[in-house]
Amino acid sequence: MLSIDYIKTNKNKVINASKNKGYPIDNKLIEDLIKLDEERIKIIQNIQNINQQRNKLSSEKINSKDKEKAIELKKQLRVKELKLKDVEIKLSKLIYQIPNVPQSDIKIGKSENDNEILRKFKDLKKFDFKIKDHLEIGENLDLIDVKRASKISGTRFGYLKNQAAILEFAIVKYALDLLLRKGFLPVIPPVLIKKDITEKLGYWQAGEHNQYYLVKEPEIDEGLLYLIGTAEHSLVPMHQDEILNINDLPKRYAGFSTCFRREAGTYGKDTRGIFRVHQFDKVEMVSITTKEKDDEEFEFLLSVEEELYKGLDIPYRVSKMCTTELGFPAAKKIDLEAWIPSQNKYREITSVSTTTDFQARRLKIKYKTDNNKAEYVHILNATGCAIGRTIIAILENYQQKDGSVAIPKVLQKYTGFNKISKS
Repeated sequence: MLSIDYIKTNKNKVINASKNKGYPIDNKLIEDLIKLDEERIKIIQNIQNINQQRNKLSSEKINSKDKEKAIELKKQLRVKELKLKDVEIKLSKLIYQIPNVPQSDIKIGKSENDNEILRKFKDLKKFDFKIKDHLEIGENLDLIDVKRASKISGTRFGYLKNQAAILEFAIVKYALDLLLRKGFLPVIPPVLIKKDITEKLGYWQAGEHNQYYLVKEPEIDEGLLYLIGTAEHSLVPMHQDEILNINDLPKRYAGFSTCFRREAGTYGKDTRGIFRVHQFDKVEMVSITTKEKDDEEFEFLLSVEEELYKGLDIPYRVSKMCTTELGFPAAKKIDLEAWIPSQNKYREITSVSTTTDFQARRLKIKYKTDNNKAEYVHILNATGCAIGRTIIAILENYQQKDGSVAIPKVLQKYTGFNKISKS
């Protein structure tokens, strides 16, 4: 969340930024928030005053009259504490509706058409035969089976079989080896998180809830457990309510997990094959650092993504997201988009984002500065490797005229084979 002081001194900026991101808020919400904060401050002052009076009584000999006063002060304190809790809950509900403010260099836009293309890697391959899409290739080589998966689990699920299953593990090992060389700590995180964590992450505010959930206790909200949509969802809050040592920053984590998304309302070509499915695997990067190192860490994470896909020799372009493409908690976001020949277009395959101190404030993650002052950390996330879409990009870009698929050289030591064919 944004700090209340920031909102007070930047009311118009916050309102305009929210509108530009596609999460419009009005002046009334800001004014209500400010009034609640003023009430919160007054209650805190009252509580401090009552505690001072109680402390004074406790340091003296108490007669019967003082005992009555002490009892009355205790009652007043209880009333004020309950009132404070109520005000803080109302305050949280309002402030949680306000998205993070985009950084100053982010283009104001209305759709992905307004994103900025920063650069491209590799010329597009010219095929001298009729290309197939990943599903046709996968079915011909007995690698992908969505028909049987549909009978078992419903639409938008798939079996990865034979060499495709080996290829997935090869990609994971390739990605993890690279990240370990870069100093990331490997983590296999929980895939279920509590409801209050989802709210603190800020991904599912403003009606953007796209996750599956399990109910521990029917009819009780607090009993909900949500399936993560990426390892980031359980890696980011790992240090909730902690104060970190500045000498331990940046903390870099490489998380591998199965991910789950409802993808409600998505139709068309994206639902063919395994491009947009309800279950997929991913290697994710999360970095926790200081405000001063945010930009440097952002560029580092982006360079890791590019190194990984350059190694796979897959054509891609780097796109800087406009305001409406940032999402609720991000202040800046850049995507790598891999070339998908059958669609004749680039499609998102990774992204890197900074949420600045937005999530850290919600999760209460701080660090001690050199002068022993506690400051909120900055949290960044980036895709290490989206396995399913990487397999799609390999199948389509490495397809051969005879129907086989070549394996990128960097993966061959992990797969044990250099191509996939019927024979």
